[in-house]
Amino acid sequence: MGALPATISQVKDLRFLAISRNYISGEIPASLGEVRRLRTLDLSYNQLTGTISPAIGSLPELSNLILCHNHLTGSIPPFLSQSLTRIDLKRNSLTGSISPASLPPSLKYLSLAWNQLTGPVDRVLIRLNQLNYLDLSLNRLTGTIPGRVFAFPITNLQLQRNFFYGSIQPGNQVTIPTVDLSYNRFSGGISPLLSSVENLYLNSNRFTGEVPASFVDRLLSASIQTLYLQHNFLTGIQISPAAEIPVSSSLCLQYNCMVPPLQTPCPLKAGPQKTRPTTQCNEWRG
Repeated sequence: MGALPATISQVKDLRFLAISRNYISGEIPASLGEVRRLRTLDLSYNQLTGTISPAIGSLPELSNLILCHNHLTGSIPPFLSQSLTRIDLKRNSLTGSISPASLPPSLKYLSLAWNQLTGPVDRVLIRLNQLNYLDLSLNRLTGTIPGRVFAFPITNLQLQRNFFYGSIQPGNQVTIPTVDLSYNRFSGGISPLLSSVENLYLNSNRFTGEVPASFVDRLLSASIQTLYLQHNFLTGIQISPAAEIPVSSSLCLQYNCMVPPLQTPCPLKAGPQKTRPTTQCNEWRG
């Protein structure tokens, strides 16, 4: 289709602009920042390049920004609109850190997955307490995750494949249906407050200790659908050899510092090894 013309800014009363899946190339015109009444900008699934202009971030009435699946580079600009509820920038090549003041607390949906973002996000997240969807997966983000994030009204929390570290300490029983913290560097014991999560992915981290009994109870009652704990340093789980895990539930404990129960088959991608080498476990225990 070609590039977006800079003259699009002449449509001063434009409130909704959605041109997704149209092979649009080139840069997003900074002149769009002159369309002050624009509320929805959806240019997803195109071939856009260049940066996201600060002029876009200054749009005062913007409520939905959807630029996912492009080739955008540079950093995320500050967004000034206090009515902004949705930002979807996944699958671009955005870099740099996320400034705590760049995202308004009005956000309900935030997806920045599949970029090259770096730095901590703890000061960013504590301001976004209205989120109901958060996906920061597949970046290079670091730092800790505040426990209060698990009290947000989120239905899907995706933080996998980053470099987050530290312990996970929710303040109350977690009611988020799906939580994926896999492929990070989280450590310490697994909080029993996470046992209320229906689909929990903690695999490929550095968790230690025994699996809390509350997880076993909820597994056997089919309250947990997925519990992936493989590739950690866990030392045990109190489950009877005669206990039958419901067919609707999946538990994987492979490659920890224990022999996993027989009734916990894992997906093929978990690998063939059942337990960690003793030397690794001894080193981790210090």
